[in-house]
Amino acid sequence: MRKLNSSKLIALLIGTAVIFLILVTSVSAQAKLTERSKLAINGIGSIRVGMTVDEASQSAGIRLIRIGSGGIDEYQCSYVQPQGEPKGISFMVTKGRIARVDISSKRITTIKGARIGDNENRILSLYPGQIKATPHPYVSRPPDNGKYLTFVPKDAADKNYRLIFETSKNRVDRFRSGKIPEVEYIEGCS
Repeated sequence: MRKLNSSKLIALLIGTAVIFLILVTSVSAQAKLTERSKLAINGIGSIRVGMTVDEASQSAGIRLIRIGSGGIDEYQCSYVQPQGEPKGISFMVTKGRIARVDISSKRITTIKGARIGDNENRILSLYPGQIKATPHPYVSRPPDNGKYLTFVPKDAADKNYRLIFETSKNRVDRFRSGKIPEVEYIEGCS
């Protein structure tokens, strides 16, 4: 009888260990930042606005490296991006924390499926009643007729976040999300 109980216990332990390894592998595979990660108003994939660069790197399983010049004081505002893949994602960092996510890749979408190349009507249909359209500060005149299509969340918990689609010729050229006021900066850190 004792052998049977020991065998059952060993089988139970092995089964539990296998299930645990599968779950851990699945969670870490989902957390890794890829082109399939979806942009939300407060981050992308497992990276959230408010994280430090180190926290974001660890959370997403990638190395984030500083790009370009951050202006006068890089601590106040700078950009980082994944080293290697995925391309077309950059993160504005203000006061040492992720403040906004900028997307310039046609492969990356929002949670609702919006992407670069979509027409303005598609954006309006994906976010009914929550898009505020304003003239693009640089390309609002014909023939470009550019706009900023800004998603304004209804949920009070998200009131300090926005998702902004920049368009020209009725098509999305780029988009970004993050916290106010950084997400609204027209020229990034400049």
